[in-house]
Amino acid sequence: MRILITGGAGFLGSHLSDMLLQAGHSVICMDNLLTGRMDNLAHLLGHERFSFIKYDVCDYLHVEGPLDAVMHFASPASPQDYMEFPIATMKVGAMGTHKVLGLARAKGARFILASTSEVYGDPLVNPQPETYWGNVNPISPRGVYDEAKRFAEAMTMAFHRYHGVDTRIVRIFNTFGPRMRPHDGRVVSNFIVQALQGKPLSVFGDGSQTRSFCYVEDLARGIISLLMLDSDKTVEQRTDRKFLLRQQESPNESSMHEPVNIGNPRELTVLEIAKLVLELTRSSSTITHHPLPVDDPKVRRPDITRARALLNWEPQVRLEDALLRTIEYFKKVI
Repeated sequence: MRILITGGAGFLGSHLSDMLLQAGHSVICMDNLLTGRMDNLAHLLGHERFSFIKYDVCDYLHVEGPLDAVMHFASPASPQDYMEFPIATMKVGAMGTHKVLGLARAKGARFILASTSEVYGDPLVNPQPETYWGNVNPISPRGVYDEAKRFAEAMTMAFHRYHGVDTRIVRIFNTFGPRMRPHDGRVVSNFIVQALQGKPLSVFGDGSQTRSFCYVEDLARGIISLLMLDSDKTVEQRTDRKFLLRQQESPNESSMHEPVNIGNPRELTVLEIAKLVLELTRSSSTITHHPLPVDDPKVRRPDITRARALLNWEPQVRLEDALLRTIEYFKKVI
């Protein structure tokens, strides 16, 4: 397959590029480098099946030649980033998604949207199944990310239903691993960097809020499984609106077009995660508490029943092993 990944220079996009190239596919990476980094792709430059385009997907979008799949992963993704770039976050979720869906439609390509567990907001249901509509404050500071992704999902389903585009939506839960930026404001990277530098670990609130962390390798494997699902269909079938509408009559067929949670259902409190990082780094750092950010979710845990049934997927890397791999990475880069 010839695959375009928007946001391909980011943490997750670069891992997807690696995995797809290893599987024999060709990858075109597109990124405006707002939060992505060329360091993430340095090892791929010069690869005969890899190319990089520096470009903003909110602008007029054109890619030469055929495309079999378009993966839309462009967006600031950490609270620090989308609060620093709120308008850019809204634009890439709205205008960017529209442009990239239009490209997929023109090329007859399969489209996969990187959505997020943030669409559930501060959930009143735990764990969160895909059928839960969420509890989002649209005018809060973090609403720029939540609502951008919710709009992107609606746009994706509209293109599927109205234009017959073959679409997938993955709702990504908290993920970590090598190539995270040391100071991107995410929980795991913050804790590891602070522990390695002997600084106090910053826990917001009393630390009783929960998160569920998935290792990036597991996540990328799940996303690619969703992308490749039903890939034996012909281009004519994948782009024929009547065929796709008939699929919607079958729960098994339609579920591949509806959102799928990909994440680790193992739930820990933020305080438990901080203590685990201290143990694994053998750091003597202390833990300090800071005011809780506005609308910070109290719980976060994926219901992965659909991913298990549809993709035969679940996380394989133990949290402790994944943290040790990530700690070793940060020892080299900070």
